[in-house]
Amino acid sequence: MSQPDNTLHIAMVEDHPVVIEGLRRILAQEMPHATLLEFHTGDAFLQHLRGTQHVVTLALLDITLPDTNGVELCQKVKSQSPDTCVLGFSNHNDRALIMQMLSSGASGYLLKNVSAQELMQCVREALDGQMAFSDEIKKIIAKPSAAQAKAVPPLTKRERQILRLIADGKTSADIATELLVSPFTIETHRRNLMQKFDVNNAAALIRLAAQLQLI
Repeated sequence: MSQPDNTLHIAMVEDHPVVIEGLRRILAQEMPHATLLEFHTGDAFLQHLRGTQHVVTLALLDITLPDTNGVELCQKVKSQSPDTCVLGFSNHNDRALIMQMLSSGASGYLLKNVSAQELMQCVREALDGQMAFSDEIKKIIAKPSAAQAKAVPPLTKRERQILRLIADGKTSADIATELLVSPFTIETHRRNLMQKFDVNNAAALIRLAAQLQLI
């Protein structure tokens, strides 16, 4: 770690006292010269960021706080203090939520069931400018999303063409006129496409095709 302990300001944004106590004990033992700050609400932390002359080096953000959620708070923290490194710290292991945190500027995510050793490894990795994840989170991230897991169905050239026209919002009659075929033919293609993508309506078809980067 390139930054000495005595220049570190580490914030624990967490509303459960027992969790704060555990974090403080571990961090104080491993980084005895770091300044440890605790906040029980997101607003209290944001007020501190606005008023302090010291950059908060790293913040451990709980995902569920009394006044906000971790995703929104992360966005505000990074907007207000871009140099602050944010780690999501939560019991929630939902992949979509983890990815939202990362999209909001977080440098990593760890679960509250981590060991002291794993916690400190993640903290040090984040302070070194790396993305930091607890082992369980690494496994969750490695799994493909539902859209990624669904294989791209084989499509004919005509089906791809019709799929793009459906995504453009055109009706079967419009597409039939443009392609010089009967509306019945287009409806047949629509049914085949929805069967191949295993969806029940055009909106779901378009959404999944977009996720698979086919349109």
